[in-house]
Amino acid sequence: MQAGYQMLEGTAAHLWMCWRALYLLAAGLALTSETRWLCPSSCRCNTSVLEVNCSGSPFTNVPDALPPEAQLLNLSNNTIKILVHQQFRKLTPLLHLDLSGNLLVLIEAEAFSGLQNLLTLKLSRNFLKIIPVGAFAGLTSLKLLDISYNQILVLLDFTFRDLEALQFFTAANNELVFVAQQAFTGLAGLQELDLDGCNLTAVPTEALTQLTLLRSLRFYQLGLTTLPNYAFHHLIHLKDLLISNCPKLETLSGNSLFGLNLTSLTITHCNLHGVPYIPLHHLVYLVYLDLSFNPITYIHGNLLEDLLRLQEFHLVGGSLISIEIGAFKGLTQLKLLNVSGNVLTTLEVGAFHSVDPLKTLGLDKNPLTCDCRLIWVVRKRLSVDFSGHPPTCTTTDQLEGWNFLDFPDNDLQNLLSCRQPRILNRKSQGVRVEQGHTVVFHCSAEGDPLPSVSWINPQLKQISAIGRIRSLSNGSLEVRYAQPHDSGTYICVASNAAGNDSLLVGLLVQAFPSSSSKKQFRLKDWSAFPSASPSVTGNHKLPFDVKTLLIAVTIGFLSFFSSVSICFVFMFFWSKGKGQIKHTATIAYVPRSTMSSNSRQTGNYMETGRFTMKLI
Repeated sequence: MQAGYQMLEGTAAHLWMCWRALYLLAAGLALTSETRWLCPSSCRCNTSVLEVNCSGSPFTNVPDALPPEAQLLNLSNNTIKILVHQQFRKLTPLLHLDLSGNLLVLIEAEAFSGLQNLLTLKLSRNFLKIIPVGAFAGLTSLKLLDISYNQILVLLDFTFRDLEALQFFTAANNELVFVAQQAFTGLAGLQELDLDGCNLTAVPTEALTQLTLLRSLRFYQLGLTTLPNYAFHHLIHLKDLLISNCPKLETLSGNSLFGLNLTSLTITHCNLHGVPYIPLHHLVYLVYLDLSFNPITYIHGNLLEDLLRLQEFHLVGGSLISIEIGAFKGLTQLKLLNVSGNVLTTLEVGAFHSVDPLKTLGLDKNPLTCDCRLIWVVRKRLSVDFSGHPPTCTTTDQLEGWNFLDFPDNDLQNLLSCRQPRILNRKSQGVRVEQGHTVVFHCSAEGDPLPSVSWINPQLKQISAIGRIRSLSNGSLEVRYAQPHDSGTYICVASNAAGNDSLLVGLLVQAFPSSSSKKQFRLKDWSAFPSASPSVTGNHKLPFDVKTLLIAVTIGFLSFFSSVSICFVFMFFWSKGKGQIKHTATIAYVPRSTMSSNSRQTGNYMETGRFTMKLI
């Protein structure tokens, strides 16, 4: 029994020794880990993810006692002002560094030297005015750089040349006044770029040519009034272009988007007064178009049909008065239309190539008139997504405040009705005038909605609002300086969504009598000239008064005198343009022999003189 007891005691002692060894080993490991991860005061360390979080600490400089194994270092929202040479040389494993929200005013050259594994660097919300060349030396693996919300004025040549792996770069909300032509040299792999150009006087086209693989470009606060031609023509891989918050930008030049093959284009919060049809027409691969928050008033018909693949069109918060018939003709893949927050009174089904592909429609916050033109929207309300904001009737008294989802299916024709137009004055109009006179035909109509009035010429072509023969805004037709070939039947057509009405008018223009039927004009005496208007029938002599003749003579004299004066002035300035001319005279004395009859006999000669003058 004693032996058994001793054996049990020995076993217990052995177990106690094993447990003690395990405890000491665990304690040693814990002590080693704690020793290696000595966190600076005011920082929080997470050894499981190798993170050191010093955000919101009172550091004025980068702390020295940072764990060298850290992969994530957050120094945001401190008061650090300067990054000195090789500031992070002991943190070689670091992958992510956040220095945003500090007071940085200076980054010395090679400040990040040694961080060859760093993937992201955030320097936003500081006070940097310039970044010296070489500041990013050594960051050969960097993928993302954020220098937004600083006060950077200039991007110098070769500033980013060491960032050969950079893919995402944002410099928005700065005060850039100049981007050097070689500023982006070395960024051959860059895919996304955000720039703030509020003080730029031109698009940095030459600098952008270095970014051969760029796929997304975002410009904010451009200070331009017109986007110039060929602004981005070297960016052949660019797919997404955004231009926003540019209150001065009013127009896009015809070739401003030349060379681009975009799938997404956004031009918002600018001052465009019309859809830029000409710059857009070659973007046949465009899928997304956003022109929101521009004072655009019309979307005209048949001008967007080149955008064959367009699926989304946004024009929110604009000044849209009308979307014309055929506005989206050719857009067979249009799935989303958002025109909320405008001043539209209707949206007719004729504006679309087809409403079958339409899945989302934003039509709210418009003063809609609920009549037969919108019955297609009500019928499609169950298959169309209104994004939680269905349209509401505004300007129709009996339906004011009605939600489009509240209309009953069995009474749509009575609730959403229109009245066919009727031309008010149907009295036959036939006009005969002499050549050169101006004729106006009036045509007014009533209906619900108010019909539009157009005119068709004798060749059955619609008359435009410009030209010698034009359709006026009040529905009238004006024929100015009528000619014989203007004769014929013109048709006034009043139309609305419920139908149309028409009226025929006739015009006959008498030509001037031919010159052979006129008697030859002969002047008699000055006192016989009457002041009455001349007759053009050919039965009377053409009258002429003294005043008219004197005016004609005076005008002729003045014309002749002006022509002669212009010639003299031209010759004067021409001669002055030849420079100063030196006048020289050369006098040559040429001896000549003469011989009198007596002298010939005697053989003696008499010499006389002759002068020759040459003026140069």
